[in-house]
Amino acid sequence: MAQHWQEILPIDRYLVAANGLLHEYDRKVLTFLYQPLIGSTCFSLYMTLWAELEENRLWSESSTHHLLMNLLGMNLKDIYEARLKLEGIGLLKTFVKTDEDGRSFIYELYPPLNPEQFFLDGMLNIYLYRKIGKNHFARLKHFFTDQQKPKENEYQEVTVAFQDVFASARPGSLQYLQDVSEDIEAGENQQFIGRDETNPIQIDINTFDFELLAAGLNESLVPKKALTSKVKKVISNLAFLYHINPIEMKNFILGAVNPNDEIDIEELRKGARDWYQFVNYDQLPSLINRTQPAAFQVQLSEPKTQEEKLIRYYETTSPLTVFKERSGGIEPSNANLKVLEEVMIKYKLPPGVVNVLIDVVLIETKMQFSKNYVDAVASTWARLQVKTVKEAMELAKSNKNAQNERKKAGKKVNKKPTRTELIPEWFDESDTAAKDASPGNKTEDEAKKRAIVEKLKAFRK
Repeated sequence: MAQHWQEILPIDRYLVAANGLLHEYDRKVLTFLYQPLIGSTCFSLYMTLWAELEENRLWSESSTHHLLMNLLGMNLKDIYEARLKLEGIGLLKTFVKTDEDGRSFIYELYPPLNPEQFFLDGMLNIYLYRKIGKNHFARLKHFFTDQQKPKENEYQEVTVAFQDVFASARPGSLQYLQDVSEDIEAGENQQFIGRDETNPIQIDINTFDFELLAAGLNESLVPKKALTSKVKKVISNLAFLYHINPIEMKNFILGAVNPNDEIDIEELRKGARDWYQFVNYDQLPSLINRTQPAAFQVQLSEPKTQEEKLIRYYETTSPLTVFKERSGGIEPSNANLKVLEEVMIKYKLPPGVVNVLIDVVLIETKMQFSKNYVDAVASTWARLQVKTVKEAMELAKSNKNAQNERKKAGKKVNKKPTRTELIPEWFDESDTAAKDASPGNKTEDEAKKRAIVEKLKAFRK
């Protein structure tokens, strides 16, 4: 994925469109239900684009992104990253056209889910519950609900039908029998102003291995016809939400089959949720970026050196996968998963940076992944506002070089045990260089020493 300056420039023009009329009530839904998940930056971008639409119209005037930067008081990178989040959560679709006049965009705003759709979504409601807590969630639920109308059996309906009130008069002459279809339909390149129903978030069903799931299910217990299209969509969402593999999903499906050989969707959701809370100390999943955001990726070209390949690996792999691979394929413990989640949420480190942190901590703690050490490194990197993989690797190497300098200076240190785990070359390159150096090159040049000391001072600050 490219950097923001390759995807968008201040001089690029854009139009704002609406998939349908946006109502005032949508503003409350966006403010109280979506904003906790997407953040104030995304919320401001959506509201600003909305404001550019004329009242009761579906298109805005053409503008440049430079104007948008001035309106929001943001740089282009923040705007681009906010746009991606709005696209991911289903509030925005982006279209681009490039011609001799330059590049132009259409930002099509989509209305949010209505409160009933949101609270029964099965994904967004879980993320919101985890984000704001039980009490505030109950308060919002009360805010978006009202007392039901009285039961119908207590009242008798006396509403009249259309034909009871109106009659269709016959035309006085044949002049009215002409074709009126052209007068009824919208004109060419026009559309009626209206609004379509917003679809909930749906994870691509191709991301889940349904063949493996079917192979593990007994046909006599769960007929194939029970895996309807609707059920498959729910299974894909649950697998994404709770990190459930096909083998584990089989158990939840068996527990959700009703006497009619159908899969009860609510029972399936409840079983997956209860299992996740049981193994995660009554916690629910959080909404975080699974891999390094495009705005913070630095390895854009095809990697050639080993270091460039490692950067690409860190940027395109989730922390959970990196941790598992570094542990020899062993699944991380619940305590380790909780530490990883806290790092990404509490310290707001991008996933690629967390991947570097995983390697550094596992090496320094001899594969123990100590929470105290993780917190120490993560808090330091957060204060230094480390956002890219390259920055994290440079900091780790700088700290390693500083340790080597202290050893050379004669400070008392414990004898370093022989390491048997796999050490990334980028992290230990100082030791390798020292081994390969000839006796005449062991004395470093004074300028280089001063540079290392300056790096160490900056790191300590």
